[in-house]
Amino acid sequence: MLGAGLGALSIRGVALGTAGILFVALGVAAWGAHLGITIAIPENVGSFGLALFAFATGVISGPGFFAAIRTAWPLMLAVAAVIFAAAAATLGAGRLFGLDQQAIAGVFAGSQTNTPALAAVGGGAEATVGYACAYLFGVLAMLAAAALALKRAPTDTDAPQPLVGVTIRVDRDGPLPALEVRRQVGEHIKLVRVCRAGHSTVEAVAPDTVLGLGDLVSVIGTDDGVDAVVAVLGHRSDHDLTSDRSELDFRRITLSNPRYAGRTVAGLRLVARYGATVSRVRRGDVDLVSTPDLRLQLGDRLRVVSPPEHMDAVTALLGDSSRGLTTLAPLALGGGLALGLAIGLIPIPLPGGLTVSIGAAAGTLLVGLVMGRIRRIGPVLTTMPVVSATVLAEIGLMVFLAYAGCKAGSMIGVAFGSGEVVKLVAVGAVASTVVAGGGYALTRWAFRLGGVRSAGVLGGLQTQPAILGFANERTGYDARVPLGYALVYPAAMIIKVIAAQVLVLL
Repeated sequence: MLGAGLGALSIRGVALGTAGILFVALGVAAWGAHLGITIAIPENVGSFGLALFAFATGVISGPGFFAAIRTAWPLMLAVAAVIFAAAAATLGAGRLFGLDQQAIAGVFAGSQTNTPALAAVGGGAEATVGYACAYLFGVLAMLAAAALALKRAPTDTDAPQPLVGVTIRVDRDGPLPALEVRRQVGEHIKLVRVCRAGHSTVEAVAPDTVLGLGDLVSVIGTDDGVDAVVAVLGHRSDHDLTSDRSELDFRRITLSNPRYAGRTVAGLRLVARYGATVSRVRRGDVDLVSTPDLRLQLGDRLRVVSPPEHMDAVTALLGDSSRGLTTLAPLALGGGLALGLAIGLIPIPLPGGLTVSIGAAAGTLLVGLVMGRIRRIGPVLTTMPVVSATVLAEIGLMVFLAYAGCKAGSMIGVAFGSGEVVKLVAVGAVASTVVAGGGYALTRWAFRLGGVRSAGVLGGLQTQPAILGFANERTGYDARVPLGYALVYPAAMIIKVIAAQVLVLL
């Protein structure tokens, strides 16, 4: 409760959000250690929270991740370069201050706020103290970088355009199939209704619909997409085909029937069954154009255009139950977590006889990404509604932050008592500054990413859920934040684990 209260405080528009839980846990654990009281959360509980958060984030990001990864590999290579530069800076500064290899590796793990990296080097006393001293500045440095990136959000050019609906009058002579219009313009527009020239009857556009001179057709798409359709067909009309609902009605229907989750819009066969069509799909807070190959998820809200006499039948087919927004898909959740945890334990041999594993967080994230992408294996759902996944991610994040804060806070007193706290903090600050500054420079100038996406990438680079929570709350859970986070998180996690183990050997 204290952490949530701290996170809700806003200073000049900047709030810690869920990161407030981390800082309260740090303070309470340090205070308890001073009084001789151990305040701790079991490691298994913290690991479960992190795994739950990573899996749910993967499920949310999976559909967009694999579409973006084809063009994002240069970013991943750049992220690797930044992390290795931070490792090199940690090694140089650590040797300058006379720290041993275990302390250097622990400081590196703490500066990257990466618990798996600490575990990979054995989690000894010296490494753990170094981790605790560097952790706090690692969070603060990247929070500052993310806040700086979000200041650029109002000027972002990669923000998704809102969908608009217009009516277009066909001016061109000769028949033109609706499929040909979509072929010329692109997939991300939807021809919804058509009123034939000289008639008052409005009907749904079907795959075999052919448009002619004087026809009125309603179109859904972005401004750019609609302008492209106007250039092909004719001109915008003042006539509104949606105003007359006597022959074609429309309704928002929630997809709660698991039979159709993971299926495409075309797989519903609404035109053939009911003369109906889906004009757009609202997923979370985002409107999507209803293309034939768009795969549906439980909880999607479909805007259905149908003859009034068939609307109830379409509603019954799709389900339209609020349960569709909160279904947990327990088989997918339990199976995905178990598989991800198992993958995280698989040993990966490296040159020189070194063996590493990617850890539970990276394993569950990878499985979540794949399951979120494929959505269904035969009759088995592999995904869950965005609302459910978001709630699970928040719960997992809060549990992990409480665990991490208690663990680091209980060791702060040890660090002060060792007499090397200044050295450890200074070396950690160097490493955190390198990764935060380097990451910000990459996203802004090298790759010219928008501020919102940059904040997500910075959170993934730091493998820090608190940064993701901060950016999510500041942007109203903009989809670009978790997508940027998921793009670099797996690679960053693996590279940090490897880099920490290499530091021990040097």
